Amino acid sequence: MSAPPLDRPAVTAPPAPPEPPAVPATAADPAPVRPRRPPATPGRRRLLRTATAVSLLGFLLVGFAVFLLAFAGLQEQHFQSTSYKSFALDLGNAVAPTGSAPDGAPVAVIDIPAIGLHSTVVVEGTTGRDLMRGPGHRRDTALPGQQGVSVLYGRTVTFGAPFGAITSLRTGDKIYATTGQGRFSYTVDAFGDGSHPITDTAASRLVLVTGNSSWIPTGTTTVGARLDGTAAPNPGGRPAVVAQDKALASDDYGLAPLQLWSLALLGAVLLVTLGSRLWHRQAAYLAGAPVVLALLWSVYENAAALLPNLY
Repeated sequence: MSAPPLDRPAVTAPPAPPEPPAVPATAADPAPVRPRRPPATPGRRRLLRTATAVSLLGFLLVGFAVFLLAFAGLQEQHFQSTSYKSFALDLGNAVAPTGSAPDGAPVAVIDIPAIGLHSTVVVEGTTGRDLMRGPGHRRDTALPGQQGVSVLYGRTVTFGAPFGAITSLRTGDKIYATTGQGRFSYTVDAFGDGSHPITDTAASRLVLVTGNSSWIPTGTTTVGARLDGTAAPNPGGRPAVVAQDKALASDDYGLAPLQLWSLALLGAVLLVTLGSRLWHRQAAYLAGAPVVLALLWSVYENAAALLPNLY
């Protein structure tokens, strides 16, 4: 006999999960409202303006100090390099000046081995702007090597400080000068300062003048040297000394150019600021930065001309 079939339970689908309750439609949540800053009071606005002005002034003063102590020397080196080539060409063509020359023109080359000063070009004039280029020849004195007293000024701190180490010279050290009349040798024999000038009576000698401090000179230091051998003829006809030629004098003629360059700098800054708002900010800064830096250099250069010429 066959076994009776087993009864199988009927397969039924699981019950569907209950539907979530309908959420009534609501409006989108509003964005959070940021609290507004209270309007600045007049006192606060004045404080912000004062702080901005002081910060800007501090930035300009620090930049000026960096220019004097770092970048001014590079400017002096550049002029020395170009003027040395020019003066060497004049010597080769026998057209180097032996009498009066235009302000800032090369008139001699000096070497002082004892302090490491080599092939340094001397320019005509001793104003602050002249001495940015190197040592300067006082216009009312003889040229080096000529009959009479030749006076050379040189800076102590800034623009390469060519005479910053002349106080370390000693009696017997040599100074060599090359002009359109030949090469001449001097021997150091005297020292002085603003209160005690050199009293050497030699007919032909050289006097080096610089500041009395390597930080902020308040007086002068002088080194005297006698000419070795025969002096060259002195054509004379030298101009009278002017106020800007004196030691520690300021070049007042640099005030007007300083004002003009400062206005140009201010205009450039305003244009860059306006361009950053109306144009692409980074593009405006990249386009305006070289112009602003060039104008700032000119402002610093003309401001340096107002400093005492031996600084």
